[in-house]
Amino acid sequence: MESVLVTGIEPFDGESLNPSWEAARAVHGRTVNGVRVVARQLPCVIADVRRALVDAIVEARPVVVLCLGQAGGRSDVSIERVAINVVDARIPDNAGKQPVDEPVVDGGPAAYFSTLPIKAIVKTLREAGIPTSISQTAGTYNCNAIFYALLHFIATERPGLRGGFIHVPYLPQMAAHHPGAPSLDVHTLIDAIEIIIATALSVKQDVKVTGGATH
Repeated sequence: MESVLVTGIEPFDGESLNPSWEAARAVHGRTVNGVRVVARQLPCVIADVRRALVDAIVEARPVVVLCLGQAGGRSDVSIERVAINVVDARIPDNAGKQPVDEPVVDGGPAAYFSTLPIKAIVKTLREAGIPTSISQTAGTYNCNAIFYALLHFIATERPGLRGGFIHVPYLPQMAAHHPGAPSLDVHTLIDAIEIIIATALSVKQDVKVTGGATH
């Protein structure tokens, strides 16, 4: 049976949970459109995360890779468009390291675009009543490093592989400790992941609708 790899990230910055991993592990072992879902946790250690991701891809041999990450303060499921080749960490990672203005991949191109049908995904999620949008930045921390590493691997090793990065808000129990912060419950995130997988598997040509931003 073919597989889809879904990754989440370990908790960081003093949190005891990470919504990306809680959602990813909840879909582990499920079947979507005849394809088995495999979940793996990635570290919030910038120096190690690229190798961990590549090892997970080599092990799972997926047809689609969805990398998830936490975006506290965002109010919806954010489908990332572009990964950039820079790490500029605002806070230390879980190894206590805080790289500044360093490349994710030495000598790599400045940026890569997601190979997922991002606009079709947004359209389908909205039709299902799940708040979502296209995001033009995955930041410059561990999440962007994962996203860039994924797309660099696809470009250099697996050009037929589809993959991208999705940021998700806090879980409600996390938002309770961040007054005013938006959240989505894990059941909504599970539904979103399954819809994203189904869309990525079935849509070969993305729809051409607006998804841009003015700032």
